[in-house]
Amino acid sequence: MSTAAPSTQWPGRRPAPALIWAITLTGITANTLVSPLLPDIVEDFGRPDGAAGPLVAAASLPGVLAAPVIGLLADRFGRRNVVVPCLAILGLSGILSVLAPGYWVLVGARFAMGFGTAGLINLAVVLIGDHWSGRERVRQVGRNAAVLTAGLAVLPLLSGSLAALGGWRLGLAPSALGLVTAVAAWVLLDDVRPPHSALGLADQLRAAAGTLRSPAMAATVASGFLIFLMIFGLFLTTLPVHLEQEFGMQAAARGVLLAVPSITSTLIALNLAGLRARLGLRPLLVAGAAMFGVAVATVGLAAGVAGVVFGLLVYGMAEGTTVPSLQEVTAARAPASQRGVVLAAWVSAVRLGQACGPLLFAAVFSAIGTSATLVVGSVVCIPVLLLHGFTPMGSEPPGDAPD
Repeated sequence: MSTAAPSTQWPGRRPAPALIWAITLTGITANTLVSPLLPDIVEDFGRPDGAAGPLVAAASLPGVLAAPVIGLLADRFGRRNVVVPCLAILGLSGILSVLAPGYWVLVGARFAMGFGTAGLINLAVVLIGDHWSGRERVRQVGRNAAVLTAGLAVLPLLSGSLAALGGWRLGLAPSALGLVTAVAAWVLLDDVRPPHSALGLADQLRAAAGTLRSPAMAATVASGFLIFLMIFGLFLTTLPVHLEQEFGMQAAARGVLLAVPSITSTLIALNLAGLRARLGLRPLLVAGAAMFGVAVATVGLAAGVAGVVFGLLVYGMAEGTTVPSLQEVTAARAPASQRGVVLAAWVSAVRLGQACGPLLFAAVFSAIGTSATLVVGSVVCIPVLLLHGFTPMGSEPPGDAPD
């Protein structure tokens, strides 16, 4: 199995963590901004509730195929030369989304946006893997995840509040800030090519495929698909409709509830390095999988808002435990020459989950209702728990002791 020794670093200066955080925050605007607005958008266009599914899936589907290509390009031509165009595409598509005159134009704009977001989250982690190692890498991935989860709280709240002031179009406006982040990345990232860029394309792909075939990497990829199937199908698509139908919540109130998981998720992510050192990776991932199932079932069965809040706090603990841990494991086990494409393969599986989840669970709740969908959907945690518990993905990579 290929591993990344601490000495295997990317050339150029270490980027400021704030820039990495800005790339991460920009990369999540596609679905965090739209989530609390879904009932309003489908109502404005005269569409049934199930039309929320294609809106969420449209921004995720391109990443299934685009993410590996983006990662490969980043490995061959440098990080800056790929990050900047992705950010620019996201910003321009965000403007088109705000101006969309009809439902399918909005779906098309969000599909274009998906090509911009396809590489951003993984490239932020790639930048961390390029310039940090050992426990400090775990710490930086945790901090980046904490910024991400804080964004998952603030951005839905922001879009819901803006929608309360000026409608759902105003709620989508912050996605245009991708253009600002593109300028910052162009100025602050070094334009360097890796020493292996002369390597033949076939050889580079063959080496990356060998890394991905290892049991640890295969389990990580499968787990990423299933976890994001739950996150996007149950949390970002089913839950907003559930809150509107069962509790009569408007966009601003839905934004507040969607922000609740960030409380526990941020706390976990900020302390990830310490938890990893004390408990080990495997127990953290097993506990996270179990908490996903408990959280989703609790929200579906809750008779009042207090029960929903409790379930969402548990959900945040699951997310803060699993997502950054899987990102760090993937970055740790990929050499610098393969890190972009290997992480992109993981993101491709994640994007497939993001695309399939909304379509699958929107169809389910259209047939059996949102409460039953949340309870039934909680069983997705079972194969995740088995993957984390019975595959050899919990050991530290050789030569990667804490700094």
